[in-house]
Amino acid sequence: MRAGRGPSRVELEAARAKVVPDVIAPGLKVLFCGINPGLYTAAVGHHFGRPGNRFWRALHDSGFTPRLFHPSEQWDLIPLGCGVTNVVARATATADELTRDELEEGGLGLSARVVEYRPRWLAVLGIGAYRAAFGRQKAVMGLQAETIGDTRLWVLPNPSGLNAHFQAAELAALFRDFRERVDL
Repeated sequence: MRAGRGPSRVELEAARAKVVPDVIAPGLKVLFCGINPGLYTAAVGHHFGRPGNRFWRALHDSGFTPRLFHPSEQWDLIPLGCGVTNVVARATATADELTRDELEEGGLGLSARVVEYRPRWLAVLGIGAYRAAFGRQKAVMGLQAETIGDTRLWVLPNPSGLNAHFQAAELAALFRDFRERVDL
């Protein structure tokens, strides 16, 4: 990668073959789950790595982190009881490139990780991803009725800068509401 700059076009295209490893450990308070890594994220190798993504800002502004973390500090979430994964590991330019089958298979794989690692909460970032991965077409944001083992489920908005439905302050407020309501 070019020093001091984001990935080149060639590096972005090469990222289609990359997987961003989960930031996960047994017994977390919350496992945040994105849809899948974007090409920029895969190229830099850090979850929510694109500068316009609002995940890290929402975590800080809602009180999950004591300061604003850079994506390269993703492993600093573990001591705070948080982790990060994705429904689908395959990097794409946009989530629209994912097939329904990939999302359903991703939901099965995600469920297996949740059973193995047993976080207290799984926070899925994106209502569309949650609906597709878990076959819950009428699901709404917030607390979900079902669980995966002992893990409770909550759906938050997708923090991508492309998600124009939620401004940064509203996104942070929803993350804060989650943190406060589930006593994290």
